[in-house]
This record gives sequence, C-alpha cells and structure tokens, in this order.
Amino acid sequence: MAEGAALRAVRGCLAAFPREARELGCVESVPYLDRPPSPLEFYREWVSPNKPCIIRNAIGHWPALRKWTLAYLREVVGHKVVSVAVTPNGYADAVFHDRFVMPEERQMPFMDFLDIVEKKVTSPSVFYVQKQCSNLTEEFPELICDVQPDIPWMSEALVHKDHYENLYCVISGEKRFLLHPPSDRPFIPYELYQAATYKVSEDGSFEIVDEKTAEKVPWIPLDPLNPNLERYPEYAQAKPLQCTVKAGEMLYLPSLWFHHVQQSHGCIAVNYWYDMEYDLKYSYYQLLDCLTKAVKVL
Repeated sequence: MAEGAALRAVRGCLAAFPREARELGCVESVPYLDRPPSPLEFYREWVSPNKPCIIRNAIGHWPALRKWTLAYLREVVGHKVVSVAVTPNGYADAVFHDRFVMPEERQMPFMDFLDIVEKKVTSPSVFYVQKQCSNLTEEFPELICDVQPDIPWMSEALVHKDHYENLYCVISGEKRFLLHPPSDRPFIPYELYQAATYKVSEDGSFEIVDEKTAEKVPWIPLDPLNPNLERYPEYAQAKPLQCTVKAGEMLYLPSLWFHHVQQSHGCIAVNYWYDMEYDLKYSYYQLLDCLTKAVKVL
C-alpha cells in the first residue's frame, strides 16, 4: 500500500513539473533576434530562463562567410591530413542494432575529403569532418583568423566559464534542429547500450565491433523524426521545437536541452562552447531525472 502511494506521488510530481516549467515561459517556437544582444540582455532574457533563440546579423562581418568556398579550403588546407568520421548511413554516435555505435575515425588528406563532398569521387560511405574537442583550432589553425576567437557578448555574459552553453554559427548550408526543453525529460526514454565502433572490412563493407572493455552507454533509443509511440507512449506528451539555422545565422542552444540535428550537403558550421551555471535550472533537471528513474524502479 505504501509503495503504491509512493508511486502515485512520484507520478504526480512528474506530471506537474513539466507543465509548470512550460507555464513559466518555455517557448512554443524558437524566436529570432535581428541583432546581437548586449551581455546583460542576453543573460537576462535567454541564458537565465534557459530559452533558445536564433540570432541574425551577428556573424555577417566574418571573413569566413565569403572566403570559405570549397576552392578556398582546398587551396589553404587541402594538403593537410585530418580526422574524418566515416559511417555507412550518416549516423555517428547513435543507436543501431542494439549498440551505441561510434564512427570509424580515418586519417586522410583534406583534399580527398573535398573530392567526396564535390562528388568527384563516389563512395557508399558517409564522410564527416567533426570533433567534439575543437578540430578548428587543432587541425585547421590556418582558418582561425576568418572567425572570431570568441563571441564578446557571450563571453562577458558568462565570464570565466567553460563548455556547455552552445552558440552554433552556420557558415554555409543549413542545419535543421529538433529541440526538447529539459522539462520534457520524463517523456524521453533512456536505455543502456553496448559501446561499439564501425570498422571497414577488406571488401569495403562495414562491420560493428564491440568495445568490450567500455562501460555501457546511456542513450535515447527513440527516433524523434519517426517515434515509435507504441513502444514509447510517453513521448506523445513531449513538446519538441523545430528550427532551421541558415548561413550567417547563429543558434543559441541552452544547456540541458535535448537536440537532434540534420544538415544540408556540404554544410560548414563553427561552435562556441561556454560552461553552464549549476543553479536552480540544474537542480530542477537533476530532480526531474531522479524522479523519472524512480518511477521505473517502483
């Protein structure tokens, strides 16, 4: 009896928290700003309430927007050997066949990668230049002078901070984001997966090789573009936002937000990361996460 009452109490909290969070100002769509905000305005209106926005006219002065053509990149950095992520389907760091599969990391001249992007060379694989820890500064220092070293109003708003708040600046092409606020956590499933890596065999096909010494990875099993609501019915209560960030625009992606990203062919983007503040928002999310897990245990 006591266990049943506890379960009802936890479920009641989970039902109330997301609704109350939305009533406190969670946006129905991602708004646009026509100019960069001041540090105080940005912190007060966007960082503190943990709301995303797309900022126009913030990076139009960057040389990268006019210089970073494929011909320019080939001339300046084409000779360099860089790290390239390779997958059979374009999904890196994703769940596939009950595994959390990471891409094959391949070293290759950047000009060879550009040949694939420009379709001068055909390949059944999907190639992607990306690193979580700044391949711009480590592998392409020749290009740093074409962008700002930091975003001044963001740096001033979050002085002495490090990586978690994200400013996503699109140089060419476009990125399509599906976003979930932290208040949607009770409706978003997590499962534990064996870590694995794609490896290309001698015949050119991909195989999935388990990372046997790695710990299992908690990851979201659901495809938000085609959710299986029979298996995950709670997701029907989630409130995703969708937006497209085009060349010359900047997305502020707040800390703790869930995100799914697609991009146009040949898209180029630069990220700036700043640490989140471990304030009430963080405590709220941790409570919500713990309650969600408690319901499964009970």
